[in-house]
Amino acid sequence: MTDRPTRRTILLATGAAALTAACGEYDDNDSGSAASPGQELAKTADIPVGGGKIYADEKVVVTQPKEGEFKAFSNICTHQQCPVANVSDGTINCTCHGSKFAIADGSVSHPPATKPLPEKKITVEGDSIRLA
Repeated sequence: MTDRPTRRTILLATGAAALTAACGEYDDNDSGSAASPGQELAKTADIPVGGGKIYADEKVVVTQPKEGEFKAFSNICTHQQCPVANVSDGTINCTCHGSKFAIADGSVSHPPATKPLPEKKITVEGDSIRLA
């Protein structure tokens, strides 16, 4: 008589495979962006001083830490690769597990993330903010 896998074994293996596939949705080293170089992301007036705005389709967060100083970062949290949810009180916030990142440099302001948000290159020409 041959040993066949039990229903429980099959369900556990299927669930583990699905979980592994779901965890691989975002690559921790993904520096790619859905936006193209030269593409306009925003107008300078769209980005509040001391805050920022998330461009989910472009996978970018644009911030203005000080008047006239604009920064851009990946919108993917470095903890478990959830998209960040909002920008408030000087931080870029991921509501999946509570990580917060400084709008000035993307550094971790509140764990569980241990790595900063990767910076994205932008140019500001007149009132236009574009990917570099």
